[in-house]
Order: sequence, then C-alpha cells, then structure tokens
Amino acid sequence: MRILVLNAGSSSLKGSLIELPGETTVTSVEAERVSGGEGDAARRAVADLLDALGDEAHTPDAVGHRVVHGGTRFVAPVRVDADVLATIRGLATLAPLHNTMAADTIAASSELVDAVPQVACFDTAFHATLPREAIVYPLPWSWYAEWGVRRYGFHGLSVAWSVRRAADLLGAAPGELRLVVAHLGNGCSVTAVDGDRSIDTSMGYTPLEGIMMASRSGSVDPGILLAALRDRGLSPEALADVLDHQSGLHGLSGVAGGARAVEEAAAVGDERSVLALAVFARSAAAGIAAAAISLPALDALVFTGGIGANSVRLRADILARLPTLGVPAQVSVAGAGDAVLADGPPAVLRVTAREDLVIAAEVERLVTARG
Repeated sequence: MRILVLNAGSSSLKGSLIELPGETTVTSVEAERVSGGEGDAARRAVADLLDALGDEAHTPDAVGHRVVHGGTRFVAPVRVDADVLATIRGLATLAPLHNTMAADTIAASSELVDAVPQVACFDTAFHATLPREAIVYPLPWSWYAEWGVRRYGFHGLSVAWSVRRAADLLGAAPGELRLVVAHLGNGCSVTAVDGDRSIDTSMGYTPLEGIMMASRSGSVDPGILLAALRDRGLSPEALADVLDHQSGLHGLSGVAGGARAVEEAAAVGDERSVLALAVFARSAAAGIAAAAISLPALDALVFTGGIGANSVRLRADILARLPTLGVPAQVSVAGAGDAVLADGPPAVLRVTAREDLVIAAEVERLVTARG
C-alpha cells in the first residue's frame, strides 16, 4: 500500500510518500514556509507539494494527515468526512497555529487527490492514557467539568516513534521501557512514558504550555499576562501573538531563524543569544526532571525534534543540568541519525522524528480494517 502523508505544521508543510509494508520512503519534500492557510492559498501549497513529490503522489492508496488537536472526541485515527473536518476546524481555538492549517490542507487534499481515503491522525491521541491527576488543573472544578479545561498533551506521534526506536536501539521488548522523551523543535515538549503509556507531559490545554520554545513562551506567571492586559493595554489578540510568535528563543535573543540562528549569534558573542540558550536549556532540563518523577525508574532519555536531534550544544547544556537524575553529562556527539549517545542507565538517545511513518502505519491499519 502506498500512503501519502501530509504534515501541516506551524511553520512548514511536509509531504512523504511511504510504501508499506517495509516503511520505504519513496520521496519526501518539505516547504519551509507556507504563506497563508485558507482557501486558495492552502490549495496552491498542496498542489505545489504534490508536484514536487512527483506523479506517484497524485495516485496514492490513501492520504494520512497529522492533526495537532483532537480534543476528547478523537483518541484514534479517523477517516475524514464533513463532520470530522468541521470538528477539526472547530478545535482551532485550542491550536490556532496548527489546526486551521491542517483542516485547510485536508480540504485541499480531498479535492486534489480524490476518491481515496483521507485519514486524520492526532497528536493528542497518544496522551489518552494520562491519569486524571495529570490532566486536571488547579482551577475551579466547573472549568474542567463544564468547560472541558484539561491537559491534552501534544507531539504524540513523535513520541510514539521515539518509544519504538528506543526499544530498537536498546534491544528491549516494545512497551517495557521507562522513558522521558524530549521533543525539542519549533514547538517543545517533554513526555514521561511508562511502557507504551503516556503518564505525564508538559504541553497542556494548548500547545503553548510547558517548556520554552523557539518563538512560544511556554509556561509563564499568569500574573504577567493579567498585568499586560490590565496595565499595558494589550488586547487578547495582541497578547496571543506575543506568546505564540514573539517569545521563546526569538523573543529573548531578538534573532529570527530558529535555534540554529541563535546559536550562530551566540558563537560570535551576542549576549542576549547566549542568555536565551541558557534559559532554554534550564527550562528543558527542568521539564525533563519534572517528567522523570512520574516514573518508577528511568531507563532512557530520548532527544528528538529538530533541536533535540541536531543541536550538540543545547543537548550538552541540558545534560549538564541533570546530575541528580544520574544522566551522563558526557555523551557521544559523532555521526548523525538515531543513536545511543550514552549507555546509562539512564541511557541517552538521539532519534530523528518520523511522524510520517507512524501516520502511514496508522492509516494502513484503519483502511485495511475497514476493507
């Protein structure tokens, strides 16, 4: 079966053509920037991506889509129909950087690659196993019971891949490891996994909570936000833009272009960039330590995502802040790709995120089961 996987992220549109069984990547393309997300703009973006992938991308057996937020309704992959698409779009209030783009991409794909199943796979679904104590906020009970305010968790497709690869790399049976998975990229989160169950994660009701990110703030004192609204005259919309686009590494350093650009600025002595990287490493280490206390023991720490897999400097700084976990500060930095950087325990692993392979497998199972 040949599966076209489309991943509409907050800053890019990725496409892969996956052959199953065998998990062969026939071709893969990433557009770093997607201009606009509605109507014709999304249709053009998908059409250009299909052309870049080649003729075979126009005739797959099914199309799988990464969708960040599935709410409480979607805890497993689902074949998309008009009702599903409307629900995904409605959840955009909880994931504004992602769900609107995903919904528009699904709509465009349904037009351009018609007569094949379109399947939505949700980042929140992996976290359906979170215990109640991990999902309820210390807010009035009615907010949870009546408003649905709760922790959902994100990056689940990436975490699922890291769990699988950790077992491969460590020669363990699937589902027997106790892991902390640090997905560090444009968005950043830390998840504690016991066997194959998510038991704690840093992102919450939205993908804005948790550790510091590339341009998102992560968790900050709510009093600061109240003061910005009350005393500084910021509108809710302006505040949302600050928290999503003008904070994190970018906000502290003043450098655009992500972690790599901030590291380059720090390397030539830019003091704000040096500080931004230190704050990021401190935040990530604190998130890892917090996740670890949810586990009975820690077999391995997994770094994944664009920063986690590729930034030697930030990995080293994070590890140096974790001596109380017994994590080795000195790890191998040679090579690329998935690797055991330190044997441990706890071991330290580097894993390249492959949400597309997780999505392809989920699509195949769903389509095959439905005949």
